[in-house]
Amino acid sequence: MPDRQHFIVATAGHVDHGKSALIKALTGTDPDRLPEEKARGITIDLGFAQLELASPAPPPASFLLGIVDVPGHEDFVKNMVAGVGSIDLALLVVAADDGWMPQTEEHLQILTYFGVRRAVVALTKIDLTPDEAGSVAAVRDRLRDSPFAGAPIVPTSVVSGRGLEDLKVALARVLADTPPPRDIDKPRLPVDRVFTLPGIGTVITGTLFGGTLHRGQSVVVQPSGKTARIRRIQSHGQDVEASGPGTRTALNLADVAALEDVRRGDVVTRAELGGPSEVLDVLLEISPRGTRSVKDGVRVRAHHGSGNVAAHVALGVGAGKELAVGTRALAQLRLEAPAFVFAGDHFTVRDWSEQHTLAGAIVLAPDGNRKAFRTRTYQQWLTRLSESIEDVDRFIAAYLSRDGAVRRPQLLLKSNFSATDIDDAIARLAAAGALIRVGDVVCDAATWQATASKATEAIDAAHRAHPEHLGLPLADLRTVLEGDLPAAVLGDLFDAVVARLCEGEFVRVGSVVRRAAHRPALPEPLQAAGAKLVRALAAKPFDPPSRKDLTPDAVSQRALRFLIETGEVVEINAELVMAAQGVAQASDVIQKFIRERGPATVSDLRQALGSSRRVVVPLLEYLDRTFVTLRQGDKRALRR
Repeated sequence: MPDRQHFIVATAGHVDHGKSALIKALTGTDPDRLPEEKARGITIDLGFAQLELASPAPPPASFLLGIVDVPGHEDFVKNMVAGVGSIDLALLVVAADDGWMPQTEEHLQILTYFGVRRAVVALTKIDLTPDEAGSVAAVRDRLRDSPFAGAPIVPTSVVSGRGLEDLKVALARVLADTPPPRDIDKPRLPVDRVFTLPGIGTVITGTLFGGTLHRGQSVVVQPSGKTARIRRIQSHGQDVEASGPGTRTALNLADVAALEDVRRGDVVTRAELGGPSEVLDVLLEISPRGTRSVKDGVRVRAHHGSGNVAAHVALGVGAGKELAVGTRALAQLRLEAPAFVFAGDHFTVRDWSEQHTLAGAIVLAPDGNRKAFRTRTYQQWLTRLSESIEDVDRFIAAYLSRDGAVRRPQLLLKSNFSATDIDDAIARLAAAGALIRVGDVVCDAATWQATASKATEAIDAAHRAHPEHLGLPLADLRTVLEGDLPAAVLGDLFDAVVARLCEGEFVRVGSVVRRAAHRPALPEPLQAAGAKLVRALAAKPFDPPSRKDLTPDAVSQRALRFLIETGEVVEINAELVMAAQGVAQASDVIQKFIRERGPATVSDLRQALGSSRRVVVPLLEYLDRTFVTLRQGDKRALRR
C-alpha cells in the first residue's frame, strides 16, 4: 500500500476568477455550501473539498489534499484570511481575461505574511483570451520579487476541461518537494465552522496542525479555557481514531455548546500547552508591494489562525512614529481580547475597517511585557530573538539570557519547536558550555556563573565581617541569591550552586557553608570578652549566670556566638548556656545517680548537682532532646 501524505491547499485570487468552479472541476465537490453563495454566484465563506494525487516520483506514494476555497470579494477578505492561516501550498487563481486584479495582489500579500512559500498558479478561463502567452507572461511579471516567482503557471478551462490534469500534475510535483506537516506533539485546531447535529451534538471543523488529536482525548478550547472531550473524529469524510497535522478535521465535542462555548477563531488544543496571550512581541513587516504605512498606536485587526482580534500597534524605539512600506521593525500587538499564540506564529494585520491589508507579523514572544517594551535591554533582547526565530539553539539561548533559568517542561512550551528539537538544542548548548542542566532546570551559563560568584563573595564577606563564625548560614546565603534567580527554580539552583561550591574550596557544615581553609577565630577586640565568658562559666559549671547577665552588650554576644559555634559552649535554650565541659560533667553525675537509684525527680537531680531549678529543668530537657534521658511522668530515666 503506498504511503499517503496529508497537505492543506487553499485557493486565493480575485472575485469571479473561477476559484470555486475550478475546485468543483478538480474534485467533484461544490465548495459553495451556503444558499446565498449559490444565489449570488460568489463565495462568501470558506468552502472545503478534498483531492487525492499520485506522487510523480518513486517510491509509490499519494498526496491527500484538504482544499480550502476562500472568497475573493473584497467584502469578505476577513473570511479569506481565516482559511489560509495554516496551509502548505497556495493555489493562486488568475482569470486570463481579467488578469491581475486588486484582490489577487492583496491575497498574494496575505499569503506572504502568513509565511506561505509554495504556490501553483491556475490561469483560468484560458479560452476567453486570444493571447495565452501574453497572459502567462503578465502573471509571471506580477509574481516577480515574491516568494512565488518560480511557481508553475498552468492554463486551464473548466468549460473544456483543458489543463485540469496538468494542474494536478503541477500540484503533485510541488508537493513532492514539500516537507510534510510536522508533528511536534503540540496539536492546535483553529475552528472555522461550528454547528450542531441532532443526536450528535456540537461539531467543529478546522485545519489541524502541530500534532495529533485522538478520540476520547480531553481537550481545551482557547482562549476561554473551556474543557471538552473528543467524542468522535472525522477526517476527509471518514471516521478515524486519530487525526494528524495537515488534515481537515471534524471533532464531535462533548461538554460544550455550539456558539456559547466555542466559535470561529477559537483553538482546540491540549491544556498543558499553556494559556492565551494578550501582549505579543512581534517582528512587523510591510511588504514592498504594500501601499500603506503603519502608525504607532493605530488600532488594527490582527488575524491569526481562523480568527481575528482587535489590537493596538506599539512600534519599537527604532521605528519612530510610523513604519514605512517595505520596512520591518520590532513591535507589540496589544490585544483587546486574549488569543492562543505561539512564538513563530504568523499574523496578518489589517486596518480597523477591514478594508486594507497593512502588514504581516511573526511572533517573537507570546507573552510580552508592556512596561519594559521600549527599554534598551528589552529591545536588544527582541532583536536577538528576531535574528534567530528559526534557529532553536539561538532562540533558547536568547530566552535563557532573559529568564536566567527555567524548568525544562516550560522552556519554549508556547513555540513551534518540538520537545526533541528543544532537548537536542539543550544538549548542544550544554556541550558548548552555554547552559547548565540541573535536574529538570535549564540555566543560562552566565546566570549560573554570576550566581556562583555572588555566593562566593557572600561567604567571603561573612568570613571577613565575622571571622569568629563558622561560616555563612545557608538561609542567609539563600536570601542573598533569591533576588537573582526565578522563584520557581530557586530551590533547585540554590542547592546545586552550594553543591558545586562544595566540590571545590568550600565545605558545608550542618546549616552553614564556609571556605574549607577557614578556621573560626575571635578577632582582637573580642578575645578579652571571650576569655571573660569562659571564666564565668567555669567558675560555676552547674549553676552558671543567665545568658542575659553573661552578655549585656554586642561584643560579649558576638564572643558567645563564637564559643557556641566552636563547641566550647553549649546552648541549652534561649536563656541558658553552659560550658561544654560542665554539660559533660553534669550528664555524668545524672546518669550515675539514675543508674544507682533508679528514675529520679527534678528535685533529686537538683540536689545531686547542687544546682538550681532554673538550670536543672532546661538541662534535663536538653538531655531528653539529645537522647540521654527519658521523661516518665515527673521522673527521668535513662534511655536504653
